[in-house]
Amino acid sequence: MPLLTTHNLTKHFDGVYAVNKLSISFESGKITSIIGPNGSGKSTLVNVLTGMHEIDGGEVIIAGAEKLTRIRAYEVPFYGITRTFQDVRLFEQMPVLDNILVVLTERSIWRSLFERHTAFHLEKAEEVLRKVGLWDKRNELAKNLSYGQRKLLEIARVLAIVHGGVGDIEIVFFDEPFAGLFPEMTKTVVAVMKELREHGKTVVLIEHNMDLIRELSDHLYVLDAGQLLAEGKPSEVLARKDVIEAYLGE
Repeated sequence: MPLLTTHNLTKHFDGVYAVNKLSISFESGKITSIIGPNGSGKSTLVNVLTGMHEIDGGEVIIAGAEKLTRIRAYEVPFYGITRTFQDVRLFEQMPVLDNILVVLTERSIWRSLFERHTAFHLEKAEEVLRKVGLWDKRNELAKNLSYGQRKLLEIARVLAIVHGGVGDIEIVFFDEPFAGLFPEMTKTVVAVMKELREHGKTVVLIEHNMDLIRELSDHLYVLDAGQLLAEGKPSEVLARKDVIEAYLGE
C-alpha cells in the first residue's frame, strides 16, 4: 500500500520546471530509490515533500487520506516524515551526545538543553551512536568531526527520531547519504537502511552509486528534467536504453 503519493506535483523556479506534473508513490515498508542526471529534480522533489519548498501545483497524499497542497517544514514530523540533507545540518557547538538528546526530548532546542534526561533518553542515545560507530566521540563537539563522521551523526539523529523521539515517524528521506563516506562507513549506512525496512519504515533514497541502488532498492524511479522517465525493479530499469542515455549521456 502506498504510504505517500504525489499527483501532478509541480515545482518551478522563474519559469523553469524542476518538478513537472510528477505522479509517483512510495510503498510502505520498502526502500524506493530515485535516480537521474544532475538537474533532474531529485533533491527538489525531496525538498517539496519535506516542506523546504512550496508546492506550485498538484497534491501530496499521505496514508491514502491526507491530501495536501501545502507542506510547512515544521509540520513534517506530524505527517510521519523525517530526512537527511546533502549539506549536513548539525548543532555545531554542541557535543555529539547532545545532538542526539535534543531530538529525543523536547523539540524546542532551548527547552531540550535544560530538560532532565531520563535513563531512556541516555540509553537510546548510546544505542544509536554505537550503531553508527560514534559512541567514543560522544563528548566531541560536532564541528570537530570529520566529514564522514558528521554524516553518520546526522543519520544517528534520524535513527533517534524514528525509534525514540517525539512523534511517529514512518517515512525517511535520505538525500545522497553515501557521498564522501569511506567503505566501512558505507556499510554502516547500508545496515541502517536495511534495519529501517525490517522495522516496517518507508525509506526514500537519492543516490548516484548504482551498486548501492541495486543492493538496496525494492523499487526505482528515474527522473529526467523533472518528469518520470522510468520505474520498476532496479535490474530492469537500469538496463533500459533510454535510462542509460539520460543518465550516462550515451
